[in-house]
Amino acid sequence: MVFRSFMDEALSEARAAAARGEVPVGAVVVNAQGSVVARAGNRTRELHDPTAHAEVLAIRAACAALGSERLTGHDLYVTLEPCPMCAGAISFARIGRLYFGADDPKSGGVSHGARVFDQAQCHHAPEVYDGLSALDAEALLKTFFAARRGGDEDGST
Repeated sequence: MVFRSFMDEALSEARAAAARGEVPVGAVVVNAQGSVVARAGNRTRELHDPTAHAEVLAIRAACAALGSERLTGHDLYVTLEPCPMCAGAISFARIGRLYFGADDPKSGGVSHGARVFDQAQCHHAPEVYDGLSALDAEALLKTFFAARRGGDEDGST
């Protein structure tokens, strides 16, 4: 079987989130056959919901579509390293593989910070692959925040 990345679809969701004024993070859930089951971008501002991160919304949509609270055998592609809340949701949903783009040293919960999947209390840890389309994801985030700060694209003001 040949690996196919779905990070372009996640980046598309991130761009749509940015267009809505949301932090540009996108997520896509893919089944074992390579079909997209659900997709989402951040909607925290739009929904007035601090839990409306792209990962959580995509997991909710996939579970609803499948009629199950478990996504065993499914992959999650997300443009930014998941925060601890999202990492917890990924674990509870039993996602098989997590692919993410940009690292998040400030708020990440997978490779940085809480490292949720490394904790003894974590009942399920997916396989984790980082750095997919990282430069594209980072550029999208930097451009978004630079525009909000009125600075240049590298985030400096």
